[in-house]
Amino acid sequence: MNLLGILSGLENYSFFGIPLINSDSFCELIVRFLFNTLISFIIVGYFYYKKSKRQDYLYTFMLISTTVFLLIFLLGHEKLQMGLALGLFAIFGIVRYRTETVPIREMTYLFMIIGISVINGLATSVSHIELVVTNIVFVIMCFIMEGRMVMQTPNCKFIVYEKINLITPEHHEEMMADLKARTGLDIVKFEIGYINFLKDTCFVKVYYNTKNDEINTIDMITKTKQFNG
Repeated sequence: MNLLGILSGLENYSFFGIPLINSDSFCELIVRFLFNTLISFIIVGYFYYKKSKRQDYLYTFMLISTTVFLLIFLLGHEKLQMGLALGLFAIFGIVRYRTETVPIREMTYLFMIIGISVINGLATSVSHIELVVTNIVFVIMCFIMEGRMVMQTPNCKFIVYEKINLITPEHHEEMMADLKARTGLDIVKFEIGYINFLKDTCFVKVYYNTKNDEINTIDMITKTKQFNG
């Protein structure tokens, strides 16, 4: 007897008035879950992790994808109202991790993973082709936006600079040479921000090119307490 036959046979049994199994719903759950996990892993594992190398976010995104999908799918079979679905979407969308300031790129991927999981778990009235095409659109957009032709922007780093005498426009070239020599970075430009004449320091934001596409995950950290080494 094949698996479908076994599942059909179990439909005749119930426990406290609840069917032991609904073969159609169970098969739909497995297929949709595997499809949602595949799409999420492609987006998170290939597009996000390939550059950031952040295993903590990879772990977080995949578990959130699983949680949101199962929550939406199972509640959806209980006549979940659209307003409640959007409310759950909003709750997960505004999640903040109090131990770390979540960068905008990570928040974008989090929002997208939640959106994909909600769509795959709730869109039971659309055709399978529409659902597949919708997920493929997400993958294509990630491919385009993460591609070299779109994301050819230099990395940036914040520096506390003490040679206050070099911040004037006429010393621009000298300051550029000093920054390159002291950091070893291929700096293409810099911007001067906050200036403290009492301590003879200023904040400098430098833009630099790298030889690979990997993202430096601590470039945007400006305070010691933000570093979770």
